[in-house]
Amino acid sequence: MDGAITAVSATSSDAELAALLREQPAAGIAVLYDRYGRLVFSMALRIVNDRGAAEEITQDVFMRCWRNVERYQPSQGSLSSWLLSIAHNRAIDELRSRRGKDARREISDESLGPLASIDPSYDEVLLRNEVQQALRELPPAQREVLELVFWGSLTRREVAEQLQLPLGTVHTRLRLGMDKLREALRRLFADE
Repeated sequence: MDGAITAVSATSSDAELAALLREQPAAGIAVLYDRYGRLVFSMALRIVNDRGAAEEITQDVFMRCWRNVERYQPSQGSLSSWLLSIAHNRAIDELRSRRGKDARREISDESLGPLASIDPSYDEVLLRNEVQQALRELPPAQREVLELVFWGSLTRREVAEQLQLPLGTVHTRLRLGMDKLREALRRLFADE
């Protein structure tokens, strides 16, 4: 079984990994964690800025994935995107429950520097020049909405109120910005 796990972990597609998780849950979760554990932890840490909470969130994300693997649809996006979506939502829930709405904050690109020294994988996963460049290349209006939603932990409605924009405009800017980032990240991970 270890040989099969090694082969799957090195070369498998997201669909193959999801199938392994369904067929051999213990092996599947081990491979999934090896592949995406640092990425999920990094996102959680980036949002909650607390190592203990980020570790709990990471564990919860993989437990939710294991329990709900049938919800993953490869046609709707990559497995890493699905995991990061779960991690983002869980981290935001943690922030809101721990600090309440008044404690929301924005995390700028410049504030990520100190976090990089905590975990060397930041250089490998989140702080690559390509990712920073992709964020800088977004139109300012799209970037602002993305930052408020993902790092400021505001809802779309709250972003619309803060920026004094129609809710539909916020939805459009968010969708367009996410599409551009998704394409940039797809190219980034395809080059690896």
